[in-house]
Amino acid sequence: MLDNGWHEIAMTSEHAIAAGELPPLHKDPFDRMMLAQAQIEGVTLLTSDDIVARYGAPARLV
Repeated sequence: MLDNGWHEIAMTSEHAIAAGELPPLHKDPFDRMMLAQAQIEGVTLLTSDDIVARYGAPARLV
């Protein structure tokens, strides 16, 4: 993936705080963290999980 121009996003305390402030729709902490990262970093989170998609933007059901 790195050879194709993708880059990693480190998990930060800002992401963790945002994940903790999300409504309790989804109980998986990793999914909540990815959603919080997407919100803070201004990117779209593509997901096949309809519960994650219920959070709305930046999550997008595919």
